[in-house]
Amino acid sequence: MNNRSLAVHSNGKLDTKRKGISGSTLKLIAIITMLIDHIAAVVLEKIIIRSGGYTNIFTSAFRDGDTLSIVYLLMRAIGRIAFPIFCFLLVEGFLHTRNVWKYAFRLAVFALLSEIPFDLALHAEVFYFGYQNVFFTLLIGLLVLIGIKAVSEKLDKSNIVLSTIAQIIVVVVGIAVAELLKTDYSGLGVITMVAMYLLRKNKVISMLGGCVVLSMLNFFEIVAFLDLIPVWLYNGKRGLKLKYVFYIFYPAHLFILYLVCYFMGIL
Repeated sequence: MNNRSLAVHSNGKLDTKRKGISGSTLKLIAIITMLIDHIAAVVLEKIIIRSGGYTNIFTSAFRDGDTLSIVYLLMRAIGRIAFPIFCFLLVEGFLHTRNVWKYAFRLAVFALLSEIPFDLALHAEVFYFGYQNVFFTLLIGLLVLIGIKAVSEKLDKSNIVLSTIAQIIVVVVGIAVAELLKTDYSGLGVITMVAMYLLRKNKVISMLGGCVVLSMLNFFEIVAFLDLIPVWLYNGKRGLKLKYVFYIFYPAHLFILYLVCYFMGIL
């Protein structure tokens, strides 16, 4: 019945329920692939460099056939699946949240809370200002979407040209802020979320647009196109209440990976 099944409630009425996977399943896919990516980026990369003295893991993998380097690249490739899903879920959250400013505040709080674990894990420093965690990118992207929506609601009916120019300015400012702060995925991440939002009427096309943006400047991101499969299966339902799972998991797993490196003596 076109991706629908019939269910009978206790009151005897028929109800249609969409088959597929929920938003919580998408979130778990993103979390698991992110964890795989970060294990490679935080732990395995340090092991490779310290044990073999490699300065270029791509070279050691493809030219020298080093097993650890090959595993590292495979794990990082799997990790490319995570970010587009988080962007997609952010757009979904923006479209359906009751209080978008509360959503933005939550992202801001965890961006700050995650920064020290992020810096420790990736740079072995308490404060490293050369690269900021992905929560900042998501926050900037959300603020850009808020700006786009506000501009379109005020100007679209009266002056479409002025509205378009204003929306472009909002996006450019968001990109500039992300680049200035040097956030994870930086301006490219912001453009990805904007593309997904503009193509939101079709969820698969929305993800496709985001993946195209990501892969334009980094061929390694082409793996992200695998996200088209779970998004195609996405039924639009929230699923399990996992609102704070990612928020808590992100800084927690980074700090644990830092501790692993510390006790292994590879920092």
